[in-house]
Formats: sequence, C-alpha cells, structure tokens
Amino acid sequence: MTGSNEMPIPGAEQESESLRTPTGFRYIWKQLILSKTGMLGSVLVLLVVLIAICAPLLTSHDPAAVDPLGRLKPPAWLEGGTAEHWLGTDNLGRDMWSRIVYGARVSLIVGMGAVIVSGIIGAILGLLSGFYGKWLDAVIMRVGDAFMAIPTILFMLVVMAIVGPGITTLIFVIGVTNWVPFTRIVRSEVLSIKERDFVHAARSIGAKNGRLILKHILPNILSSFIVICGMNVGTTIIMEASLSFLGLGIKPPDVSWGGMLSDGRQYVATSWWVATFPGLAITLTVLGVIFLGDWLRDVLDPRTETNKK
Repeated sequence: MTGSNEMPIPGAEQESESLRTPTGFRYIWKQLILSKTGMLGSVLVLLVVLIAICAPLLTSHDPAAVDPLGRLKPPAWLEGGTAEHWLGTDNLGRDMWSRIVYGARVSLIVGMGAVIVSGIIGAILGLLSGFYGKWLDAVIMRVGDAFMAIPTILFMLVVMAIVGPGITTLIFVIGVTNWVPFTRIVRSEVLSIKERDFVHAARSIGAKNGRLILKHILPNILSSFIVICGMNVGTTIIMEASLSFLGLGIKPPDVSWGGMLSDGRQYVATSWWVATFPGLAITLTVLGVIFLGDWLRDVLDPRTETNKK
C-alpha cells in the first residue's frame, strides 16, 4: 500500500533496481574467487584485521615497555638475536613485533574512522548539491574548491599543531579535510540518476524530495560510495603515518607505524629492522586496501566490463 498522494509507478521500481549491481553473497564470492587481485587484497586486509583484533593473544610483551639493556637487538634469525624478540627491539628496547601488532589497531581505527567521518559529510553534501542544484550547489562546490586549493597535508599539519595530537583529533581532522572527493562523486551520480524516468515518474505523482532522495536516489549511488570509501582507507592510513612520523599524530604510549618509522630513521644504516618492519606493515596494508578497493570497483560498478559479461 502506498500513501494517499502516491500510487505505484509501473516499471519505476524495475528501472530503479536495474541500476543496482548484484550484491548477493554468492555473486560476490564467485567474483572474489575469480579475481587474483581481489583475493590478494582480501587476504592482506583480513590478515591485518585479525592481527589487530587478536593483538593481546599474539604477543606477551607490552609495546610500551622500555628495556635499556636490550635496545637495538636484531631479529631472531640474525647473529645476536633471540627468540624472545623475534623481530628485534628498537632504540629503547621495546619489542618490535608487539609494537607492529598494536600499531595495526591504531592504523585501522584511524583509517576507517576518518573515512566514515569524511564519507558522511561528503555524502550529505553531495546529495544536497546534486539534487537541489542552483545556489546550494554553487556554494558547496566553491567551498570544495577552496579545500582542494589548500594542500591537504599542510592544512592538517596546521590544525594538528593548534589542536594537539590524539587518536580522536586525528580521525576528526583527517575526516573533515577529505570530504571533497566524496561530495564530487556523489554529486555526479545524483545529477545523472535524478534525470531518470523513474524519478520523474515518482515526482509526478507527488513524491516528496526526501522520499526521492532516500528511496530512489540513495540506493542507486551506494555502489560508487562503497568503492570510494574502500579506496580512501589506504590514503587515510598513509596520512596518519605521515602525521605521526612528523610528531603531530599519535603520541606515546599509543603505538603508530608512522611513529615507529620516525624512531627508526636515524638507525637505518646500523639497525635497519627498526624502520623496515613498520614500513613493510604500512606498505602491505595499503596495497591490500588498494587491491580490495579496485576489485570492489569492478564488482559493484555496473559500468565495468566485469558486470557486462
């Protein structure tokens, strides 16, 4: 049953559904099995997530515990290394493996948290801009242009220097400064979808703007939105590592891969493991996210060749 002012639109729901990509579990699993890139990305991301969740079970060392007598011990397979610290220790004698494991938590929390913040802001502004247009569209786009004109890392450095470091602050700052790509993509999708026949049909029988946005437009932009969210997690992890490397991100006793890189840069020539292992952790995590995001684009975007076959 529909409301008193609205009647079912013959063919409208079918056309609306046709814009969506199949997202059933069987379909997604089949596409994942067929994609080497998607499988590799999924394995890497799942591995990092499991390590972050099971951190207390994977190491018996406190990542912040300092041992001056055990500083700069090499990995277990090198001369002078021990099984107790199988990835070695850093310049303060802290266990490298435990710090990498707990650092995964920070990277994932900041990466996903910041993307959620920027995604919500970008989606709302993109829907409003694309649907209503006119002066509202002009204002939002000009504000977006102003944000894009300022180098992102410089803007974040200034804000973090003023506000101060911390996980919550970092999530908020990165999220607020990276909403523009989300807004632009959502806006472009809305501009295309709102001209479809099923939207015009719904409007002609009295559907309100809120219903048009939530029921007919929003479901049809979810695939593009999910893809850009996935792709931006990797970028956000790099931003967090960059800020922590410069001393404006995560502060001790919290562990950050970027902070570990900063601690190890002066020991690259003599104790290479202090900077190498956190660098590898960042590289593999970001590669996994990029591979997974690329696969999601192929699966969820109905315009790709994968979905045309």
